Amino acid sequence: MYLVNRLFIATAALLLFACSSAGSNRAWSSPSQGGESLEDVFERVQSSVVTIRTVSTTGLKDSRGTDVSWAEIGSGVLISEDGKIMTAAHVVQTADRVTVEFMDGTKLPARVLSSVPAADLALVQLMEPTPATAHVARLGNSDLVRIGARVFVVGAPLGISHTLTVGHVSARRTTEASLAGIVRLEQFQTDAAINKGNSGGPMFDMRGEVIGIVSFIVSSTGGSEGLGFAVTSRVGRELLLERNAMWSGVDMIVLRGALAAAFNLPKGRAGALIQHVAKSSPGERLGLRGGTIAAEIQGQKLLLGGDIVLEVFGVPFGDPKNEAKIVRESFDLEPDEIVRLVILREGNRITIEKTVREITGGGETSGDATMKGSGKGSGSRR
Repeated sequence: MYLVNRLFIATAALLLFACSSAGSNRAWSSPSQGGESLEDVFERVQSSVVTIRTVSTTGLKDSRGTDVSWAEIGSGVLISEDGKIMTAAHVVQTADRVTVEFMDGTKLPARVLSSVPAADLALVQLMEPTPATAHVARLGNSDLVRIGARVFVVGAPLGISHTLTVGHVSARRTTEASLAGIVRLEQFQTDAAINKGNSGGPMFDMRGEVIGIVSFIVSSTGGSEGLGFAVTSRVGRELLLERNAMWSGVDMIVLRGALAAAFNLPKGRAGALIQHVAKSSPGERLGLRGGTIAAEIQGQKLLLGGDIVLEVFGVPFGDPKNEAKIVRESFDLEPDEIVRLVILREGNRITIEKTVREITGGGETSGDATMKGSGKGSGSRR
């Protein structure tokens, strides 16, 4: 499980690319199922919960020169009949392969449809028909949930699928600033037991409606200590279903200050060091490269050798306002719009340009993106 130091979520959000919209498949709340016991509600909704298994490339090679991969496990919840599954961004952000396992044992391939790492939310699309035995969950109205409300979480802690834990909403945590002026991020704090493998799974209210998506825990041991957090369904609906969100397939570490100087960035400049790039992702279609050498700098573990992103859409990294603008500009892109990045690769400043249609697989994607050495791209949307 992913603990409080959510570096991946904070940094991966800085580079986002568009993919197909899911706005037409909204899951709205159902009427109250008053009078049902916890046992009845769980029995009714448990088949909507899925286990998500991913395989990702580390960027490293073993002694035989073979790429080293790692497997991860998380959870998710089916929210539409056509196979859309809501989960946590950190579960699937750099996944090369995604497999969804249902309660009846059916295993289906899936692809990442959209992702908003800053909110730790993602939408996954099944690539085959949804099993007939699967229940489609409904998103509840998290704005109406009161502190102290009884809730339950279903997921695959430590890989043990469809495990039920029960607790209460301990607090509502809302950020002062909004995500790039789009939505204020909000999470429920809960004492329901959450462990590794619960990430991306649903938090249900006692009517069986999804009011949150499990994100992370605060723990001194790595296991549940009664401090779990779930992104509210309101945030999930607004970012994944009402907007054209995006998935880049890239995670990065922001280089600022002394760390930026260690990478010989110009004085006062910042950048984003790419760590991993998922196969067949928009990031890979742009030709971006991840790190290949494991290292530790100033107490921070990272991969060296990857591209350093200096600008996106002509907006340089460094100023938080600029980074917010990059996130904002990355929403609702049209297929023929051009994505422009300026990167630093092996000491050379390079501009990369490609259309949204190409990087999302909606058009011709063979070959590298247009690259111009030592140039400064205009980067503006058009």
